[in-house]
Amino acid sequence: MARTPTKDAERSSRGRVVAAVGGNALLRRGEPLEADVQRTNVEQAAASLGSLAADYELVVTHGNGPQVGLLALQAAAYTKVKPYPLDVLDAETEGMIGYLLEEGLRKSLPDRAAATLLTQIIVDPSDPAFGKPTKPIGPFYGKTEAQQVTTALGWTMAQECGSYRRVVPSPEPRGIVELTTIELLVGAGVIVVCAGGGGIPVVRDNGGLRGVEAVIDKDLASALLAEQLGAAVLLLLTDVEAVERDWGTPQAARIGHTTPQELRSMRFERGSMAPKVEAACRFVERTSGITAIGALADAPALVRGRAGTWISGAGS
Repeated sequence: MARTPTKDAERSSRGRVVAAVGGNALLRRGEPLEADVQRTNVEQAAASLGSLAADYELVVTHGNGPQVGLLALQAAAYTKVKPYPLDVLDAETEGMIGYLLEEGLRKSLPDRAAATLLTQIIVDPSDPAFGKPTKPIGPFYGKTEAQQVTTALGWTMAQECGSYRRVVPSPEPRGIVELTTIELLVGAGVIVVCAGGGGIPVVRDNGGLRGVEAVIDKDLASALLAEQLGAAVLLLLTDVEAVERDWGTPQAARIGHTTPQELRSMRFERGSMAPKVEAACRFVERTSGITAIGALADAPALVRGRAGTWISGAGS
């Protein structure tokens, strides 16, 4: 059935939603880094996102931590050429995951067009993040294996959840090169998959753009994208049902409806929930929109405030 102008108008009047799908929601902890596993998970993600696309203008972003880490390992294993830089690997993961998401979305919504757009995100070359790697990517290692990888490849490792992962620079997103193109596609009724893995990090260089060695935080890039697209809702979809105060302790308690001010008074894990909370707060503080954080399977309920953690302004 062909898309009709009336349906496009209805979706537009209900608002625009940016849905950021976490890398761990597409490739769950402990699962093998295999294409078939990811395809199965992405099909489930697309089914949940498809119900949103029926009612809202939908833009989808996604994480790439496990995937870009795997590509880096594969590149390092072939020693006849220099390993490809992270900006190129970021682009590869955008294409790979975007392809899988498009495939799943078309199964869920055969009458809708979907498109993946490789997205360059401008960063500042003097960002202090370049001197202090913090973004975890790739698989988990035991202590001995992490030491061996560090010695062999010169990578920086950090402890996470009792194991170790490679960490890389994660500069702040400052601008979205393809923003106008994204606007045109969304306005034409296309479900757009973009800014995957935080986008391809680039800096301005002699009137042009040059890729740099980094992985931008997906949630911060998604918040910037949602702000610049005028989205009503930013969904941060992950593998947990909601944000918890005092996470990991006997006092842990689920947070329902909250404000940026309240969230900023709490402490969250740097490698997991902290970036999502920061992204949520930024979007709400800079716009009149709402952010919801929760499980991917709950996406339709999240956007309606019936699941997860809702973050809005104090007067909302």
